[in-house]
Amino acid sequence: MNTLIRLQGTLFLTICLLYSPILSYAQNFVISGTLKNGLTEDPISNATVTIRETAFYAVSRESGKFEITNVFAGKFVMQIMVPGFETYLNQINVKNDLDLGTIFLYPYGREEKSGDVLQKTIRATNVAQLFATRPNLVGGNSVFGIPPEPKQLIGDYYLDGNWNKASILLYKNAEVIEGYLVRYQINSNNFEIRAEDSDEISTIPGLRIQNLVWVDNEFNIPRFFVNGMDFKDEGSPISGFFEVLVDGKKPLLRRTIATIRESNYNEALMVGERDDKIVKRNQYYYAVGKNIFIIPKKKKQFLEIFGEQSDMIAEFIQKNKINFKEPSALYSIFTHYNSQFEDFEPIGNQLMLN
Repeated sequence: MNTLIRLQGTLFLTICLLYSPILSYAQNFVISGTLKNGLTEDPISNATVTIRETAFYAVSRESGKFEITNVFAGKFVMQIMVPGFETYLNQINVKNDLDLGTIFLYPYGREEKSGDVLQKTIRATNVAQLFATRPNLVGGNSVFGIPPEPKQLIGDYYLDGNWNKASILLYKNAEVIEGYLVRYQINSNNFEIRAEDSDEISTIPGLRIQNLVWVDNEFNIPRFFVNGMDFKDEGSPISGFFEVLVDGKKPLLRRTIATIRESNYNEALMVGERDDKIVKRNQYYYAVGKNIFIIPKKKKQFLEIFGEQSDMIAEFIQKNKINFKEPSALYSIFTHYNSQFEDFEPIGNQLMLN
């Protein structure tokens, strides 16, 4: 019996020695951060922080700090839930100890007293972290019996063909998704989404997204978008998304519309454009509450938008020699108007010159 016990002990020790290099090679990491109320900046305690599809989790302390230990390397989706606050989702890539810094959570179902179009969630949620790319030889070929090339559709329906890192607020459960790249298809009202280091593309219908901010890949500035379903044009909701150029008491919005300009090629005269083209144009609106209106083209009607402040706006236009029909002028005028009211926060849009 004693011999058997000694043999079992020796076998156990041998196994430990054999596997100790493997065990020592496996590395575990720590994920930490601090949770705060995005409106008051008070720490949030008793929030459940979980790594989806794993057993790793933590509960935030009174200071708002949390720490998940012994996490192995890999890509995960981190979820933060606390009663009364919007659910927070973020993709993380664990390669070493990961300090996520301060994460702001926002009360569910809050209403902004200012009436601003933008949700504070999208304006403030880690935007800073988001800052951290043939010749058509036709003509007279048909004269010589060579059939002309079939016409093509030139262009695409993307609002921006580049992939832009985004923060997305969903309608369902007010979930916030961050850490992914997106681009928007105007005609289908769908968002394509993928991880930064992956080629796998998923699609989220625009109907599921309340608003979002993405960091423009070319200019490295944030752009803010809200769902037209939350607004009304002549009493009816609108399909598609509006970019918020100026927020405040009377916001300035931009909607990009894509249409097909058909070929005007004349076979007999061999002149014109043979291919159909996708043409994008911008339409500018202003919002009053949940109703939106197209910016008038006549100056008198345009000034009437601003009510009692119309004389001030007229003086501003004259003094600065502004042509109110230009997009950059609209940005200046609406920024000047909204800055007269308390709590105005300029967005600083730099994409008004197109």
